[in-house]
Amino acid sequence: MPCCGLQLSLPIYAFDSSRKTANFRPCHSRIACSSSSQSGIRKDDDDDIENQVDNGRNRGQPQPHVVLVERYGNGTAKRYVVEDELQVQTFVEEPSSKANTSQSSHFSNTELSWLPDIVKDFILPAGFPGSVSDDYLLYMLLQFPTNVTAWICHTLVTSSLLKAVGVGSFSGSTAAASAAAIRWVSKDGIGAVGRLFIGGRFGNLFDDDPKQWRLYADFIGSAGSIFDLTTPLYPAYFLPLASLGNLTKAVARGLKDPSFRVIQSHFAISGNLGDVAAKEEVWEVTAQLLGLGLGILFLDTPGLVRSYPILVATWMAMRLLHLWLRYQSLSVLQFNSINLKRACILVKSHVLHSIVPGIVSCNKEENILLWPRFMTPRITFGVPLEEMIFGEKSAPMVKALLKLYSKEKYILVVNQQKSDFEVFVSFKVGASSMSVLRSLWQAYWLHENWNSSSIALEQLAQSRLEMEDRFEDFIQQLNGVGWDTLQINLKVPKQISLDELYPI
Repeated sequence: MPCCGLQLSLPIYAFDSSRKTANFRPCHSRIACSSSSQSGIRKDDDDDIENQVDNGRNRGQPQPHVVLVERYGNGTAKRYVVEDELQVQTFVEEPSSKANTSQSSHFSNTELSWLPDIVKDFILPAGFPGSVSDDYLLYMLLQFPTNVTAWICHTLVTSSLLKAVGVGSFSGSTAAASAAAIRWVSKDGIGAVGRLFIGGRFGNLFDDDPKQWRLYADFIGSAGSIFDLTTPLYPAYFLPLASLGNLTKAVARGLKDPSFRVIQSHFAISGNLGDVAAKEEVWEVTAQLLGLGLGILFLDTPGLVRSYPILVATWMAMRLLHLWLRYQSLSVLQFNSINLKRACILVKSHVLHSIVPGIVSCNKEENILLWPRFMTPRITFGVPLEEMIFGEKSAPMVKALLKLYSKEKYILVVNQQKSDFEVFVSFKVGASSMSVLRSLWQAYWLHENWNSSSIALEQLAQSRLEMEDRFEDFIQQLNGVGWDTLQINLKVPKQISLDELYPI
């Protein structure tokens, strides 16, 4: 029989834990699958597997059975079939139209069934429609033309403003003012593209770590201001420089606004979000007026106006002070929800000392600036099973892992092909944030107790026993010191999920 091969390039998420944080980092894995079946790479339904079972029964051979199905975000699935006691075969199924229809109904209602999944993921919140109220979609559909008309008005008003300040007035025609308005509004449009990209691509990140993204927004905004500062040096390139500055600052705003809304929700413990937002506006406007007044005084200083280097140095000093103050203000926030960073701190403390830090001490220990990929141990979420068993396709290994994690919603192994400690985790269908937290606890226990000279499977079994004995105490301590265990912001990666079909 001819053999065929299939190469899939699939995204997985890596969670790097190096010091005190964790992160989902997009990366890609190439999986090579082969089959000696008549199609080589495609199974339309379960009939092919059933036929193999019947043939095996008639010949008196061991009956092949599907132990699990690995499902990918693009609709493709890989079946792991045990044909004998030693070897596992894999069969890849391409997505069918029926599967796509079923999958789309999971993410949207019938009104949006015609919309491609990639577009829905870009414009709608994760988990839509179940993650939002019933009136969300209708509101957004009406809000969209409302915003369109507002920006049309903004464009027309900008032309009038430019004419009022002298642009086009000496020519006796509004053509110059209109042309200037078009260039100016184009600058705003380029900036809006940055906000569009941030909101569509990274919208699901702000709930997890608003402090980090709020601080990153200020760093990016500072970079955008540098483009504005260089316009006096290159006046002929005013429009491209100003556009780049606007684009960068728009990206910063795309990070700032959602992050700050999460922070405002944290403040509104009595459901008074509107009042909190209104009073924050009072504080901000007061600071804005004071800052504008002091800025005018600086500009009235003769030496500052005449010397461009002094102006830049003054801006640099003020900007550094601004960033330092921003860091200090974010450091005093005390979230009682559990995100990836705080989960690592809590789990590590409980594994080492059997004690859970309080809300104040944990938030103080949380490093806002640290990028998660520099943390240890390194934990990679969403790894294909074939990589977890290191391509051996050993039936005893697969069966042992499925039996070991039969009561868990994940499978965890230690990557023994690298000298540095690294953990692979793949989640089963139905995994939740609590499943991620349990896998974190087990990973940190293994990191502290791993012995490369001992049998890996025995250490995995020991780590599960330790977790079974101590995880309930971990949860009780979290509740005891005030952590909200009902709000655990640990997202399960949906790119790869395991669906067990045959009990081990």
